[in-house]
This record gives sequence, structure tokens and C-alpha cells, in this order.
Amino acid sequence: MMQLRVKTKLSLGLGFLFVVIILIGSLGAFYIHSIAKESKEILKDNYESIVYSKSMLEIIDLYDGDSSTFFKRFEPILIRQEHNITEIGEKENTQMLRDLFAETQRKGINSTTLLNLKKNLYSITDLNMQAILRKNNQAQLSADRVLTYIGIIGGICFVIVFTFIINFPGYIANPIKELTESIKQIAGKNYHQRLHFRSGDEFGELADAFNSMAEKLEHYENSNLAKIMFEKKRIETIINNMKDAIIGVSENRIILFANIQAAQLLGLNETDLIGKNATEVALKNDLMRLLLNNDPNEKPIKIFADGKESYFNKDSISIKSEGKSIGEVILLKNITQFQELDLAKTNFIATISHELKTPIASIKLSSKLLEDSRIGELNEEQKQLITNIKGDSDRLLKITSEVLNMAQVETGRIQLNFQKVEAKEIVKYAVDSLKFQADQKGIQIIQELDESLPPVNADIEKSAWVMVNLLSNAIRYSPENDKIQIKVISKDKYIEFLVHDNGKGIAPQYQDKIFDRFFRIPGNPKHGSGLGLSIAKEFILAQKGEIGLKNDGHPGTTFYFLLPIV
Repeated sequence: MMQLRVKTKLSLGLGFLFVVIILIGSLGAFYIHSIAKESKEILKDNYESIVYSKSMLEIIDLYDGDSSTFFKRFEPILIRQEHNITEIGEKENTQMLRDLFAETQRKGINSTTLLNLKKNLYSITDLNMQAILRKNNQAQLSADRVLTYIGIIGGICFVIVFTFIINFPGYIANPIKELTESIKQIAGKNYHQRLHFRSGDEFGELADAFNSMAEKLEHYENSNLAKIMFEKKRIETIINNMKDAIIGVSENRIILFANIQAAQLLGLNETDLIGKNATEVALKNDLMRLLLNNDPNEKPIKIFADGKESYFNKDSISIKSEGKSIGEVILLKNITQFQELDLAKTNFIATISHELKTPIASIKLSSKLLEDSRIGELNEEQKQLITNIKGDSDRLLKITSEVLNMAQVETGRIQLNFQKVEAKEIVKYAVDSLKFQADQKGIQIIQELDESLPPVNADIEKSAWVMVNLLSNAIRYSPENDKIQIKVISKDKYIEFLVHDNGKGIAPQYQDKIFDRFFRIPGNPKHGSGLGLSIAKEFILAQKGEIGLKNDGHPGTTFYFLLPIV
């Protein structure tokens, strides 16, 4: 037996629906045309006869004694009536009307002849009225019959079409649904799944192709399983023999692997790690909790290992497949040796810087004594040399102080004395300290402070140092006789300090680097050590604040820092 294709079945089904629509439409049009034709005949024949009779009655009623006008108007209507004979008995009545009209023409018009004409016209009118009623009843019966026929045919078509609508979509949708479920099984690596369509159409061909694919996948899975297990063991051996601690976590935070070094640092056995949820392990293990915390500013981790305090750098590597994250590898690299060398370097620099402060202070004191006229008068050249010595001593003392501060930052020994501080105190300290420097360049410092600002929780010395640094930079890079704006506002849970100057600004390519240690913008005069903004950043971050550069579209530069409200 020949099997029909799905396309052919769809065409036949839609063709069937099209035929049903054509059938119902044709029957409706045919019967409506029949009813319209019968109604038209009533209007055309009987109604015209009634109109003719009414017109002749009006001529009789309006007779005023002028017989010639009467005959002239009456006869044309009578002729039209003689050509519109449609009912049984209408011909005899019309002929009788003709005879009475002829007799009236011979004998003349009187009341008797006019009465006879009226009676005859009433008979013709009554005959046509009865015909209209009869034909109207016939049309009504025809309409009822049409409605019955259409109802019966429509009901039969409705049952057929309803049955078709219920069953036919299932023929298309059920195989597709079964195919979808089978594909989901294959996606879940259930390669034993098979389709069983007994039709010889495209669905049957699709089932055969699907079953062939599932069979090949099952064969491939079984043939590669041993090879995969071998490679897995080899990778595990390599990981366990690495000196760095390595932990592998899935996208669901399940620990996939952890080498011996990682287990030792965590103080756990491999059985307590592999297959466990890393978040649950972190609840009982501080180091695991620290490893799961992805802090971009994270410092080296200090762990007691190898009989001493050791330092480790954490590195998280996100593993992706086809653009989607499938896990994460956490590495802990032992940097204790480098940390110890760095600490020794920092201590050496701090010691040297501290030792340099005493002779520098002596040089400044000696230069000040040389300026005293009681020691002796100096010529202009000697005065200039002393001025140069003082300037170089100030710069050297500032660099030494910055190096000492940086040593504090690197060793983590920043001494903070938190207290309730008014914002205006920080600003006043900086403005008073740099007033002489600003006056020398004719720079006006404009302050915008709200008197109702709440106090901040900060170290006044470190915060004022940051404000002095920002304000001194603004004075240094501002043109002479210009203005610098200091603005202090409340912002959420912080107080924001802004320092804006109208200098040439900082090029976009350098804005992300200005807080780096020893960075100087190319082309600028070499003022300072390049540590000021780096130290300012560390001081503000240590106070749980924020510091940065704003790009507000205005000329010049706007630095800001935030300190938390008490």
C-alpha cells in the first residue's frame, strides 16, 4: 500500500477544508439568490398592478367634469395594466374594466359608470394583494427550507471539520513531541533512547535517522570511556606532583579536584574535599572562605606552612567552553621568599629615610642661621645659593617623608587614629598650610562648604595630608592669577571632598595610571617623587573611603575623595 507523504497529507487536509468552505458558500449563495428572485417577482408583477389600480382610482376621484382629460389620462394606465396580467382571474377583471371604459366613452360619464369602474379596480387590487400575501408565504417557506438545508449541511460539515481539527494536528504534533523528548534524553547522555514511528512518511525516515545517530553515539561513548579514564588519571597525577596548591571548582561550586599541597594547606583530607560543595566547606574552613572571595584588591595570603609564616598569591582562572563558564581553577603560589626580600627592602628604605631626616633638618637649620645678619652679611650670590639649598632641602625632606609613608603602607603599619572630624577642619588645615604658596602665584581658593554637614569618621592627620597633596598639585599646575575650587558635599553615607583647578588637565591615556607608584605624566616638570597620589590612595582606602579623578567635561582637573559619615 502506497504511503502518503506528510506534505501530501497536509495538502489533502487543507484542500478538504477548502472544499467544505466552497460548498457551504455556494449553497448559501444559491438559496439567497432564489429568495431574492421570488421577492423581485412580487415587486415587479403584483405591486405594479396595485400601483396602476391606485392611479386609475385617483383619476376617478379627481374627475371634475372634463371627460376628454379623464379619458386621456385613464386609458394609458389601463393599457399598461393590460400588459401586466400575472394572476388567475386578473385577465377577466381587466377585460371587464376595458368594457366598462368603452361603454363610458360611448354613453358618457355619470356616477353609475364611475362606481362600476371603481368596483372593478377594487377587485383587481384585491386580487393582487392576495397574490402578494400568497407569494410572501411561499418565500417565507422557501427561506425556512433554505435555513433547514444549510443547518443540516453546516452541522454535517461542522462534525467532519471538528473531527478533522481534533485528530489531524495530533498526527503532526505527537511525533514532533516524541522526537523532542528523545533529543532531551540524548542531550542527557542517555544513548539507549530510540524512536518507533510506524509510518512510511517523513516521520518514519526521521525515526530511522535518529535511531542511527543514537546507536553511533552509544558506540562512540563506550569506545572512548576507557581512554577518557586513562587521561583523567594522568592529569590527576600531574596535578598532585605540582608544587603549587591547585583546587578545581565546577560552576555549581562543587570541588572537582584538589592536589596534596592544597589539602595540606587547608588542613583537610582529599575525601573531605572532592565532591563536596565548596561553600559548605568554607563554613568550617577560614582559608577556603578566603579562596572563594574574589576581591580584586586582595593582598598576599599569610598561612602557617613549612614551620613558619608563609605568603601565597592566589590566582583564579575561569574555565570557559563555547563562551559559557564551566568552572574555576584556584592556584596558590608560594611567594614567601619574595615577600621576605621585599620586606627587607622596605625596612632598609624606611631606616635610611629615617636616618636622612636628621641631617636634612640640620641643613635647613644651618641655612636659616646663615640668613641671620648677626652672623654676617651675605652678598646676592650667597643669598641665592642659600635659597637653592633651602629649596633642595625642602624637596629632599618631602621625598623622604613620602618614602617613609610608603614604607608604612607596604609593611601594613599605617597608624590610624579614628575620631569624629568636621569636614571644614580638614579643608582649613590644607588651605592654611598652602596659603603662602597660593598667594605667590596670585591664586584664589574658593571654598563651598555646607555648615550643616555631618562629621566624618577619619584620621584627621592622614585626611588633611591627602587634602594638602591634592591642593598643592592644583596650585602647582594652575596658571597664575587663577582660581581653585574646593567643594564639600554629602553623598549617600559619605562626605565628598572635591578639588578643581583650571590647568591643562590630564590626558585620558594617563588617567588610569596617576595613582600608580612613581608614575609621572610625560612632558610635565619633574616635581616630587611620583608617590604622593599613591600614598593618598592608600590613606583613603585604609579609612574605608574612595579616591579618584572625575571626568565632568569641564576644563582642568577635578580630584575627589570620600570619607564615611560617623
